[in-house]
Amino acid sequence: MIQDKIVAAPQGVARSRRSRWVASLSEPASSPPWDFCPGMAQSAGVSIPQAGNFISAYALGVVIGAPVLAITTSRMEKRNLLLLLAAIVLVGNLASAVTQDYLGIAAGRFVAGLPHGAYYGTASIVAAAMAPPSQRAQAIGRVMLGLATANLVGVPLTTWLGQSFGWRSAFGLVAVCGALLLVMLRILIPVVEADEDASPRRELSAFPPPQIWLTLAVATIGFGGMFAVYSYITPTLVQETGVAEGTVPLFLALWGLGMIVGNITGGWLADRALIPSIFGIIVWNIVFLALFFLAAPNPILAGASLFMIGIGFALVPALQARLMDVESHAQSLAAAMNHSAFNLSNAIGSWTGGLAIAAGFGWASTGLVGAALAAGGLGIMTSRCC
Repeated sequence: MIQDKIVAAPQGVARSRRSRWVASLSEPASSPPWDFCPGMAQSAGVSIPQAGNFISAYALGVVIGAPVLAITTSRMEKRNLLLLLAAIVLVGNLASAVTQDYLGIAAGRFVAGLPHGAYYGTASIVAAAMAPPSQRAQAIGRVMLGLATANLVGVPLTTWLGQSFGWRSAFGLVAVCGALLLVMLRILIPVVEADEDASPRRELSAFPPPQIWLTLAVATIGFGGMFAVYSYITPTLVQETGVAEGTVPLFLALWGLGMIVGNITGGWLADRALIPSIFGIIVWNIVFLALFFLAAPNPILAGASLFMIGIGFALVPALQARLMDVESHAQSLAAAMNHSAFNLSNAIGSWTGGLAIAAGFGWASTGLVGAALAAGGLGIMTSRCC
């Protein structure tokens, strides 16, 4: 149940159309892809493994910022909150683009990560408040569609830009998009007042139900499988599939296209049968992550399997809707914590995938690792049917 209320809206814009705008506005909040570590390492004068800490700094910002900002801003009007969070992202990306030293770049990534969970959590609440009850999960899916569109368009574009003009140019482009985001949020998003009974104390006191933690566990473990593959997608395609490095953005675009399809279909399915949809999406992920291990040596099959794995992103709007159903009195915290869980799944997936590669099982073994993680999420879901 959505407690927040729309009290003012831009004239002449239908509610359903505005809910779609939330999705397109979430894309500029994304960060450039991870393939810039070598260039960032050279600029900061550190090794590539040390530059990997820039990724960790962003993830740490997400994990810390999601609960802290969700709790402390629970009484804030939602459009102003989105503006504040987008401004913090802009500052972090600008700092990353212009800072010269290692600590400065790491600090910029940390700052950019802080609002991530709260931003997407708040945007989900706003989108759900703007949509009819029967289309709530689809509205949430449109918010997450921004992440998918970023993988279809933004990741290949910034990868090319970084390869051609240096990694700072990609961060600069994201910062420009962030500035445009502030303007568009102000114009297109209605005023959505927070629940009048919302407070940091209520957010904290209402959060312990076991269904919340079980759903977050499904997100953390079950979704890690996708990150096990994605974290090593470039070396896998180059070393295992045998494609030229310059064609990697095309494969990333296939992944992003699958994510778009998954967001649309996942939201539609979740509005009709939420729990069965979650089960079905996890099984889908198990199957196609495992098939990636077999498909990786063939470029066509590898591309097709990456598209199918991308469709598994349908799990995101479904789990987001589940969390907002389970915890109607702490929606800001529950929605934001979902993104903390996904960032933890990022760390788990990349770590376990790296272990398999280091053990000599090959680059494509990340598909089997991913399938095992997804099976773990299914096991959690089955054991308690969260």
